[in-house]
Amino acid sequence: MVNLTASQVKVNLIKEKAKLSRLETIRLISLAKSGHYGSSFSCSEIFATLYYHVLRYDPNNPKWKNRDRFVMGKGHSAVGVYPLLADVGFFPKEELDTYTEVGSAFGDHPDMNKIKGIDFSSGSIGHGLSVGVGMALAARLDNLDYRTYILMGDGELQEGQVWEAAMSAPNFKLGNLVAIVDNNKVTVDGVTAENMSIEPIRDKWESFGWNVIDVDGHDIEALIRTFENLPSPDTDVPTVIIADTVAGKGVSFMENGYEWHVANLGEDDKIRAINEIKEMN
Repeated sequence: MVNLTASQVKVNLIKEKAKLSRLETIRLISLAKSGHYGSSFSCSEIFATLYYHVLRYDPNNPKWKNRDRFVMGKGHSAVGVYPLLADVGFFPKEELDTYTEVGSAFGDHPDMNKIKGIDFSSGSIGHGLSVGVGMALAARLDNLDYRTYILMGDGELQEGQVWEAAMSAPNFKLGNLVAIVDNNKVTVDGVTAENMSIEPIRDKWESFGWNVIDVDGHDIEALIRTFENLPSPDTDVPTVIIADTVAGKGVSFMENGYEWHVANLGEDDKIRAINEIKEMN
């Protein structure tokens, strides 16, 4: 029998939860007949690390004032978050079976008024960071020490509003704000660099006065180290984590393909995708 360290147990748990996110994404999209595979799979490890190691929350008290906030600028990846919210206890897992049905709380984009654990009704790309600035400012005004985490897609950085918010956060000394860029290098329209290049990403954020951290967005140990070593939330400089990721990660025929931003799997491909995810290390 192999005795695992506490850190190894944690890493293995997060790996399994990232698989859960991917597998449930496939199941839920099969119910809806269309959905966002690629952009959900690229941040499965980020989602799992946040919900099983980083975020401070209470499923029994979803509106706890001092909980950490998590805002998805890329709200179209909500299908990858819903299963984790159910798994940690925000609502019964069976409710997910209604995904995208008329009258269901669970749509293609998240609704904070209908789903426990959702902090912002995101969908239109580019608003997330501005909302996060507001939440971080509210924490300062209320003398609370929660952090606000914002997940953005790399294509989202093509939106001008993102850079207005990026300019304002250091000005307001929001060290309690953490932006995460899911840099999977594709958008719904194709390769990000070919549509409108956002490089040099690091230099741009640094020029706005942010603390910038680069990380492999699929390396759970690296993600854990990154989040554990964030500056204290009472500091003055906001942090952006640039996560190098692969769209469609975990399914060989989806990886790096923008065609899987919105799609639906046929039965044979669905079985193949499920098997590949189950075999991920």
